[in-house]
Amino acid sequence: MAAAVAGAGMRMPEARADQAMPGLTRTSLAPIFQPPPGAPMSFADIFDRVSPAVVSINVTSRATPRAVPGFQGFPFNIPRPDGEEGGGGQAPRGQPAQSSGSGFFISADGYVVTNNHVVENAESIKVVLKDDTELTATVIGRDEATDLAVLKVQGRGSFPFVNFENAAKPRVGDWVITVGNPFGLGGTATAGIVSAYGRDLDEAFVDYVQIDAAINRGNSGGPTFDVYGRVIGVNTMILSPSGASAGIGFAIPAETAEEIAKQLISGQPIQRGYIGASIQPFTTEMAEASGMTDQKGAIVADVTAGGPSQQGGLMVGDIVLSVNGVPVKSPTELTRQVARARAGQTIRLEVIRDGRRRNVDLRSGVRPSERDLASNENSRGGGPAPRGGPPAPAASPPILGMALSPLDETARARLNLGNVRGVVIESVDAASEAALKRVRRGDIITSANTRPVASPADVAAAVDAAKKAGRENLMVGIVRDGRTSYLTLKLAG
Repeated sequence: MAAAVAGAGMRMPEARADQAMPGLTRTSLAPIFQPPPGAPMSFADIFDRVSPAVVSINVTSRATPRAVPGFQGFPFNIPRPDGEEGGGGQAPRGQPAQSSGSGFFISADGYVVTNNHVVENAESIKVVLKDDTELTATVIGRDEATDLAVLKVQGRGSFPFVNFENAAKPRVGDWVITVGNPFGLGGTATAGIVSAYGRDLDEAFVDYVQIDAAINRGNSGGPTFDVYGRVIGVNTMILSPSGASAGIGFAIPAETAEEIAKQLISGQPIQRGYIGASIQPFTTEMAEASGMTDQKGAIVADVTAGGPSQQGGLMVGDIVLSVNGVPVKSPTELTRQVARARAGQTIRLEVIRDGRRRNVDLRSGVRPSERDLASNENSRGGGPAPRGGPPAPAASPPILGMALSPLDETARARLNLGNVRGVVIESVDAASEAALKRVRRGDIITSANTRPVASPADVAAAVDAAKKAGRENLMVGIVRDGRTSYLTLKLAG
């Protein structure tokens, strides 16, 4: 019945060449678009050629796999009650947990590429081939920063493998095919197109390839192929409101995956340059507030005590324009340029400080692991303000919706602060832009338009100066829990 109903749908009257609509002239009966040459009628031949090299990876662990770093969408690795990677439950504490992902051979002697988050907590790993042969595998190396790992299967023989494609990349709109183990259904093929290149998902070292081929939980670590059967990416995450494929998937580019895989196989440690500084985007509003219209770069929010930045003289509030002569327009670009440096190598930063350009030379360190960096961030901060203590002093009249008071020794003791210099925010008008941007009582304003402030009068003077200069925004540096961040507040209203 359903087929009959579908076949009985409304038909539109066919247009005839001699019945053009009023006001329109038909100039040709030829199709507007010709089918592109080489468009595949089927992906079966590609699948037959590459699928033997794609494997399912079954992992036993006693710890919940972590989420893909830095991305707040739906990673593939939420554990399921049935043991499949990507579900909603967890094994009881102390009990073995089962998860699964995908991978692929990159050599005849049994090296397999997959995602780091698939295997990082593994106690045992089984690799399942297309013919259901199950082999034990060991981890050769992992790189948390790019979410890549290399395994080696145990067993002799010549394994089918595939190659990375780093030169003739598909264009946006070209066909791609993925093969993997979604929801435990190994050997699954899906097809789509390249949707975009260079997707920056707040990951420091990966510009992702976006594809619309259906990938789901369990596809983690599997390959995306071009129409010649060459690997153009390693599937790693999706963006979806439901957790299932919504046609927005992301793959680590082949050039990144191949470079990291070679280093891991060779036993080389993955080392990246490090300067010990926290960086924020230098936004259009910040540039306007500072009188540097259209200036691009990144602003230094903090420097690590004793780190290369502090030792080299980089300062909070410096606006970094270039690294070793290469312009940077975002924190991600800065981090990637720094990462190229070897330990001990001199890194030259061009910065703007107090409105003037200058060079700062730093000696690169070695970037700690992502876990150590996260641990350092979590351990920072001045701790909660003590209860009780002296009452807050009377605040000055509100400035941009904020009541401010001096940061004297009494306030320092009340708020349990260290050597921070600035003014205390005593209250925030709920209707102000400051409240909208989540400024709150107890925050410390340390600078206004890159200049240090020591009293509410300094902040008021910065507001007046910005208004007289015809600017629309004020950039303020705010310290909370020992961390500095910069934001802009509109002067009007």
